[in-house]
Amino acid sequence: MGTHPSGPSKVFGTDTPLSAVVDECSEQALGPKVASKYQGQIPYLFKVLSIEKALSIQAHPDKQLAQKLHSERPSVYKDGNHKPEMSIALTDFIAMSGFRPLNEISGFLDTYPEFQALVSNSAAGFKQAAATGSEAEKKQALKQLFAELMNAAADDVARELQKLVKRIGGQEQSDAVSPQALVVRLNSEYPDDVGVFCVFMLNVLCLQPGDAFYMGPNDPHAYVSGDCIECMATSDNVIRAGLTPKMRDVPVLVDMLTYDHGAPDAKLLKPTGLIGTQHSVIYDPPIEEFAVIRTQLEGGQSEKFEGMAGPQILIVVDGEGVLTDSDESYVLAPGYVFFVVADSSFTVRAAAGKPLVAYTATCQL
Repeated sequence: MGTHPSGPSKVFGTDTPLSAVVDECSEQALGPKVASKYQGQIPYLFKVLSIEKALSIQAHPDKQLAQKLHSERPSVYKDGNHKPEMSIALTDFIAMSGFRPLNEISGFLDTYPEFQALVSNSAAGFKQAAATGSEAEKKQALKQLFAELMNAAADDVARELQKLVKRIGGQEQSDAVSPQALVVRLNSEYPDDVGVFCVFMLNVLCLQPGDAFYMGPNDPHAYVSGDCIECMATSDNVIRAGLTPKMRDVPVLVDMLTYDHGAPDAKLLKPTGLIGTQHSVIYDPPIEEFAVIRTQLEGGQSEKFEGMAGPQILIVVDGEGVLTDSDESYVLAPGYVFFVVADSSFTVRAAAGKPLVAYTATCQL
């Protein structure tokens, strides 16, 4: 949902792209600040994703790197923008994001000899740095470990992964997100892929509906399963390294990452009450391009939104109701999407006996 040329929204019942509506009067549609800063374009992409098969281990560049990659390889990196992202779980949702605490990775090197075999040149130095090194030394050792893993020969990866799956595959897995259970699952989806071993290096996030996490530039992540709302800055730039049949750019990925590490809770983004509303919360990541509002109404309840300074895209994910502005009323049902121009007030009302849930992306400068 948005105006990005790779997948532009269209006005319902027509072939008119949303971008054409915005272009007619971008200052009115987006608000003068957003229109000026983002060259008359909606600065975010808004998505609903349903993950049955894991999506690739990837990261997105910051603006400086994005501009460099776009200049050097425009056929691969098609724009010069960064792509920070936020995901909000609609169902139970499993993802990987950021590097684990280093003591956990050290423990996995001892527990899983197949993992250690692929990083034998850097494992000892990593363990030493993890135990006693400075923060700079820890990050450098983590980078060396990750680089050795990602650059391991395909034959070596296949051999060690097959040994690992054979050793643990017959064991009963009571925890679906344990490292062993994830290894078996991911290898069934991407056989002999080096990305399976990232289970031992990346945090695993287990989200409940309404939980959210933020993925900043140069931050490794992957989606494993579940449904989510996703919002991101307007860009196509993806740098992949595992769990994918698509192009991998391992040298760029290894070099670009921040190698921040720590507990998974640091990745979570807590919503706060939206000022002036009774039934809405806002997920507001530390970037300017977007925030997302979640509105939950019981049957018959309503929520009024006073004019916001930037453009909004609203999608209904559950329930039925009516959206009313100063002139008209519109039916709301799951999958219905509305573009709301800047400074427009409107009311969302749930039908009697029909609880309603909607998500609204917005940009407020």
